[in-house]
Amino acid sequence: MSHPSTGILFLSLLTGIFMQTAVPAQNPPRERILLDRDWRFKKADPPPAGKDTNPSSYSRLKSWILPAGNAFLKDPSKHFTRPAGNPGEDTPYTQIGFSDLEWEKVNLPHDWAIAGPFNIGGADGAMGRLPVPGIGWYRKRLDIPASAAGKSLFLEIDGAMSYATVWLNGRLVGGWPYGYASWQLDLTPYVVPGRANQLAIRLENPCDSSRWYSGAGLYRHVWLIETQSIHVGEWGTFVTTPRVSSDAATIDLKATVDNDAQADAVVNIDTAIYPLNADGKTHGNLVAAMKTVTVTIPARGHSEIESSAVVLKPRLWGPVPTQKPNRYIAVTTISRQGAALDRYETPFGIRRMEYKPDGLYLNGERIRIQGVNLHHDLGALGAAFNVRAAERQLQELQEMGCNAIRTSHNPPAPDLLELTDRMGFLVLDEIFDAWVRQKTPFDFHLLFPEWHEQDLRAFIRRDRNHPSVFLWSVGNEVGEQDSGETGAKVARELVSIAHDEDRTRPVTASMNAAAPDSSFAVPFDVISLNYQGEGVRDIPAFANTKGMKKPPEYDAFRKEFPKRLMIASETAATFSSRDT
Repeated sequence: MSHPSTGILFLSLLTGIFMQTAVPAQNPPRERILLDRDWRFKKADPPPAGKDTNPSSYSRLKSWILPAGNAFLKDPSKHFTRPAGNPGEDTPYTQIGFSDLEWEKVNLPHDWAIAGPFNIGGADGAMGRLPVPGIGWYRKRLDIPASAAGKSLFLEIDGAMSYATVWLNGRLVGGWPYGYASWQLDLTPYVVPGRANQLAIRLENPCDSSRWYSGAGLYRHVWLIETQSIHVGEWGTFVTTPRVSSDAATIDLKATVDNDAQADAVVNIDTAIYPLNADGKTHGNLVAAMKTVTVTIPARGHSEIESSAVVLKPRLWGPVPTQKPNRYIAVTTISRQGAALDRYETPFGIRRMEYKPDGLYLNGERIRIQGVNLHHDLGALGAAFNVRAAERQLQELQEMGCNAIRTSHNPPAPDLLELTDRMGFLVLDEIFDAWVRQKTPFDFHLLFPEWHEQDLRAFIRRDRNHPSVFLWSVGNEVGEQDSGETGAKVARELVSIAHDEDRTRPVTASMNAAAPDSSFAVPFDVISLNYQGEGVRDIPAFANTKGMKKPPEYDAFRKEFPKRLMIASETAATFSSRDT
């Protein structure tokens, strides 16, 4: 429910259930090939049999893995340099000639833990009492044609739980530790066109790494992307709609173009806009075209371009049932001397968001947000993403009157945001459950010092073209809430990074402990509160329970921040009711 007098919007707690549909591959000159079928899987490392036979923990390999995030570190002086050497080259599981025929044959998305067995009465209760902790290996043969010579090839992983390390043909390519992140590795230096190439991926899930069931394995889609050496960069477009009316909408495009070749290149960049139908397919004629941009892309570098167009009589995106989730697609083509080098598609929506003290206004309408918190797992189906299960879940939520979700408390599968765009949900997109201070012994606090910027920038670039996303959250109930200026400094840094990546949406973090007059709350554009309406364990029934206790704080936060939108981001769980 919403309270017009205070402008507080409520989201209640729900743990979800969701499984997959392949996204159609784009036509050449860019190909995006789904790699979900015919993997081989085995738990545990091979037994020691010589030098470097067991690739060890992330702490040993991170010098080779950290460079994978360099593109998301804004300051070049902070970029990591890959050391010499090739850890894992003597490990049988990484080698081309190793026979994995006795391994389990699996298709992705795959969650190795959901099959059990349950650990009844043992540890890991928060993680579902299922065998999430451990090491798992995945191997797949990639048949790379000779025609790929001279092209750029990338491995794109929507989610791998967790501490992923990737080898191709026995050579360590890189990896990414955060299990909820989507990420990309450049395979080009390691590929041998015209023959079978052996891909090997090692995952390591620590015990006590989560406060809920995280799942395990390659639990989201994996892709092979093939482009010419000149191409749009990773999540390299950003479409915004700064001026929107019923008569016309201005569409601004920013694009990053990479040049992986050894020589500078002069290219033309054109963008055409088409409407999409309810199924996300191009439907109808061209509605606008941006003026051609000619730019020189430096060798082994990149250039950023900007362009604009006007769409007349735009069909606006908005949440159901009062509005319709209309969408468009921007098709960006890079060409040189008349030949297309790359074609990159960016679905988007045209809408006007306003964030006022009395609520969220979308296309001029005050939206009464009635939402839920949605964990990434699919209940009995596990963490492996299934698009139909997720769609069914959202359909049932819509029938209940739900029009918004919060991705508690991590980046969702990209497929989920495709569904929310198409179905007309609003999304509070959240990335971290912990910063520097731990909640569990092996959670994200171990990664935060070296990875928070890369993870946050990658997260926003991946999701910022989704019209359903209306608010970024950089934290959930983090331990820094009561740490004074120490926590406020971290909050300011994260908000600054988010603003640098996207000025069109505000930034928040959900607070269950911060006081209204604390320095922690000040940096956030929107005040997001957990369990602070009725108070946190504030009634006599909880007198003998453990944990934080707080009186109701809505009025105090409203007094302290009279001009900011306030959201009740969590209002019901085990220790509270839904009747606020």
